[in-house]
Amino acid sequence: MRVLLTRPEPDSATLGCALTDMGIESINAPLLEIIFEDGPDLNLDGVQALLFTSANGVRAFAGRSNTRDILAMAVGDATARELGTHGFKNVKSAAGDVETLAALVIDNLKNNDGKLLHIAGSRVAGDLEGMLSKAGFKYSRSVLYRAETPDMLPANAINAIEQQSIDGILFYSPRTAKTFANLATRARVDKKLSNITAYCLSVRVSDQIMGLSWREIKVATTPEQPALLALLEG
Repeated sequence: MRVLLTRPEPDSATLGCALTDMGIESINAPLLEIIFEDGPDLNLDGVQALLFTSANGVRAFAGRSNTRDILAMAVGDATARELGTHGFKNVKSAAGDVETLAALVIDNLKNNDGKLLHIAGSRVAGDLEGMLSKAGFKYSRSVLYRAETPDMLPANAINAIEQQSIDGILFYSPRTAKTFANLATRARVDKKLSNITAYCLSVRVSDQIMGLSWREIKVATTPEQPALLALLEG
């Protein structure tokens, strides 16, 4: 089996290693470039917990603060593992999406114990602020990175589709999926996907590529990498 990976680096390389261990070949064709924003050390006065909705948020925070003893709450297990890699000791994982992260916060924290600081990119999915503000929490967001999309589908992706040398394409985010759909149409390979399966982390992701001529679209049972990779073994 051979698949195309659309995640940004370094996540794409890490995913490729996991797939190699499964006996699956992969081609890296990142559809997002992560750019970290420079700036002064973050002011964490009065913050009771940090909220992370991506591993890139963890990497961005690590470049702007040496604080590691504050409670860190992660949207999923991959983000939680990244927090551990960067030295955080007090980590809780929502093992899901923005909605489960909001529920984790509401169930475990008191809204009068301090602020919540969401470490995020320039674009956010879901309404974490709305859910937490409704529950009485003081929420703020620090934008520490941005993700930029290419103007064209990478040449190796176009070649793989035209030569029918891949069995599937993995999609982890709605933005990546939408970018692929737009760029595949621009490259005129959108009608050449009938022998390729799309593997999506969530329904929200799959919604962005429904209009393309896939052999099949498969969606992970939960929005976590192990559930997505399980689809490849089915």
